[in-house]
Amino acid sequence: MKKFDINQKLGDIAAEFPKAAELFREYKIDYCCGGNRALIEAIEEGNLNGQEIVDKLNDLYNEYASKNELERNWQEAPLNELVDHILNKHHAYLWAELPNISELTTKILRAHGTNHPEISKVHKLFHNLKMELESHLVKEEAQQYPAIRKYEESKVKNDLDEAIRVIMELEDEHTGAGDILKKLRKITDDYTVPDDGCPTYKQTYDKLQELESDMFEHIHLENNILFPRLFNLTNNSMR
Repeated sequence: MKKFDINQKLGDIAAEFPKAAELFREYKIDYCCGGNRALIEAIEEGNLNGQEIVDKLNDLYNEYASKNELERNWQEAPLNELVDHILNKHHAYLWAELPNISELTTKILRAHGTNHPEISKVHKLFHNLKMELESHLVKEEAQQYPAIRKYEESKVKNDLDEAIRVIMELEDEHTGAGDILKKLRKITDDYTVPDDGCPTYKQTYDKLQELESDMFEHIHLENNILFPRLFNLTNNSMR
């Protein structure tokens, strides 16, 4: 069964079929910040084999459907549950891991910076990202998420408006974070550890890749699911 095609938006595909994100990451397709683009645009931009990707995507979906695997549908779950999921999985991860990765990047800069000048760029980019993400998390936790919870209780439009007010700003910050993650991957040659790299070097690159994976999923849940659902509520309230 052909469920997906190249004309569908990346964000819509990943929202309907979360396992598609694994395939998109394999082909370095941005489905979170670039979720509003059609799959064909990403294929052409990356000079990829479109038929191969669509076939793999549909094969993956058919395998998933045949096993009747159950996965939470975040497009239909209560907003409070979606917010709790983002907080408990993604925000908690960032608050815990950002300081650890900061320490690791500093260690390898001190140990290998002389022979590997790219590490200085990695260190600087990561700490710019860390600073931006910490500010971003506070904004969501102090402003947007409380407004969403308040709207869920009151169903008052003013509360919904408050939740929506910062979306454009948050989306811009998501794009900025995504750009830094792409630069980090490029500078590190897809996180290739040099021959003289120590175990800490490998651990740092592994952690940066883990961060990238978590951030893509985090941004996808907000850009392609949470934010559109909030806008849809506004549109419905105006009818």
